[in-house]
Amino acid sequence: QVQLVESGGGLVQPGGSLRLSCAASGFTLDNIGWFRQAPGKEREGISYISSDGSTYYANSVKGRFTISRDNAKNTVFLQMNSLKPGDTALYYCAAREYRSANYYYRFGMRPQDFGSWGQGTQVTVSS
Repeated sequence: QVQLVESGGGLVQPGGSLRLSCAASGFTLDNIGWFRQAPGKEREGISYISSDGSTYYANSVKGRFTISRDNAKNTVFLQMNSLKPGDTALYYCAAREYRSANYYYRFGMRPQDFGSWGQGTQVTVSS
């Protein structure tokens, strides 16, 4: 059974940094997306890395967030810098079959395109 587990969330001041991790048991993390959902808002796709290394960033995080992977640890990371109060949300990682990241630059990331999800990790940006 596919299980994704997010970690690394917490409370950080504006301008600070956090690194989220997405680990898996039961399968290899190949094509992984990061989503976030703030209270009262829709789930937003913010970053994606494919098995061939292509990456996608939503405009809301481009230049501040970096997605990467450690294949030896079967873990995908989301480095978040220059955090803002507007980044406060529950952050999820999710898996899907291969798709180039270029697709998401044209069409955006939709939650329904991803089949396996973790439980989420809370990120709160506040002074």
